[in-house]
Amino acid sequence: MADPATGSEPEPVLPAGLVAGVYVQDGFGRISYVNDKAEELLGRTAGELLGGDPHELLHRNPDGSRLPRPNCVLLQAFLSGQALSLDGCQWFARGDGELICVGGVSVPYEVDGAPDGAVVVFFERPPGDSQTPTPPENLEALTDLADRLTMVAETTAVLTSTLDLDESLKRLVRLVVPRLADWAVVDLLEEQGKLRRVAVVHHVGGRHVRVEELAGPMPPLLEGSRMPLSRVLRGAAPRIVTPEDYAGPPDSGIAVQQREMFRAIGMRSAVIAPLRGPGKVLGALTLIRTEQEKPFDAAELALVDDIARRAGLAVDNAQLYERQRRVAETMQRHLLPPLPRIEGLEMTVRYHPAPHASRVGGDWYDAFRLPDGATALVIGDVVGHDLQAAACMAQVRNMVRAFAWEHAEAPSVTVGRLDRALVHISDVQLATMILAQVERDGDWQLRWTNAGHPPPLLVHDDGRVRFLEHGAADLVLGTELPSTRTDFRQTLPPRSTVVLYTDGLIEARDLPLSEGLDQLAGFAAALADRSLDEFCDQLISRALYAANEDDVALLALRVPGTP
Repeated sequence: MADPATGSEPEPVLPAGLVAGVYVQDGFGRISYVNDKAEELLGRTAGELLGGDPHELLHRNPDGSRLPRPNCVLLQAFLSGQALSLDGCQWFARGDGELICVGGVSVPYEVDGAPDGAVVVFFERPPGDSQTPTPPENLEALTDLADRLTMVAETTAVLTSTLDLDESLKRLVRLVVPRLADWAVVDLLEEQGKLRRVAVVHHVGGRHVRVEELAGPMPPLLEGSRMPLSRVLRGAAPRIVTPEDYAGPPDSGIAVQQREMFRAIGMRSAVIAPLRGPGKVLGALTLIRTEQEKPFDAAELALVDDIARRAGLAVDNAQLYERQRRVAETMQRHLLPPLPRIEGLEMTVRYHPAPHASRVGGDWYDAFRLPDGATALVIGDVVGHDLQAAACMAQVRNMVRAFAWEHAEAPSVTVGRLDRALVHISDVQLATMILAQVERDGDWQLRWTNAGHPPPLLVHDDGRVRFLEHGAADLVLGTELPSTRTDFRQTLPPRSTVVLYTDGLIEARDLPLSEGLDQLAGFAAALADRSLDEFCDQLISRALYAANEDDVALLALRVPGTP
């Protein structure tokens, strides 16, 4: 996560004048942070240390030879997730080739209950003192420092591993409660400056319990309020709060709610820290002690401030992602239009975005009336599943509509005209598509052409299924190769269903295409008697592979029974 002012990851808050070196080791065994004293003691710059394996860089035998990995107690502690006191002499290699004897502690940190790294706090000791244990008071101070640093490391790890705002807040609360407090409260400033209490969590009986009745919209934030939460939300520094701070008359609605909450839960000591994003305050984190008798102190205030800074950047990233997702979904809804109402026909569509993309993509469907009364149906796929693919998809869709409306031609002729025009007046590289026309001349008829797309699936009401087209589909669009395109025609039996779909429904990495088609046909047969909406929902639910990495569009139509 980046610091609002510098754009770099915020460094842990360390006591001023710390004479011990510190390095943080991530879950992959790499050094992810070093302090200035560590650089001095090791004779190496941060650039030389960051990203390196501390065992390979530092750990040595007394003669300077490389310490075998099975013999390294620091490596053993890291791999086992155990704390270690460095009594005796551990030899570290300096950048100039000299060795130093160090003592100190190594403390692991966890993410979601599993070891994910360690913080090593070390200091130089004379080799002659190598058999002298670290004094208890020094060891206690070093262990306390290491514990705080592990908490900072855990905060960074757990909050940067998700872009989901709710999940970020859940992880934050699980991290600080009950290790630092009995209660955690998160307030966020929303659009137009409205304040919402999004989380009130209490640790009781070994569980984290959300107290929903204390959450919800908050009174407006007033510029003139001098009470702690209002000041922090306006950008003031974090502060320790006691019941005496709320003994006097409240000066705002926020202060009233805060006082009532503190009284209801029995607050003894609290810390309120701002959640800062780039250039602005996004909300506040309040940690409250009710069962723990020890009040917060200055060192803990600095620790909470550090955690809140990192949480603020995570909240900002999650909110930015959420805004982008909403924009993308709005764009996709406008690119994929509602279906026309056709007397006698049922039609429905489904769109499932790629799970790891931008929520928009190159898969699309379309349906519209033609001047001669027929209905045009389109299913298509432009290469890619991102905003660029979505923009290209919109170009193709608009061109198809224009050509199909202007020229009363067979689908193959329209698609041939489109293919010739794509390379000259669009940014599309490659695309597949089925263009179909549904019309009624006594029986319902489907006429279509296929440009490299998976074949339509016909589902009879008695459960018989077959893929339409007996030969291979024609060339995909955008190759610039001469191509003869074919029209197909199929009479649609009463109560039958036609399914047009994109390849994300039948493909997955390392899966034969034939297997995907066979599974789709089997699922469709089992669902033939369901309503069209349930048919589509269940078909996607059953056929979509867990390993799917592509968008999925599906258009289904069902003809009526015999009058």
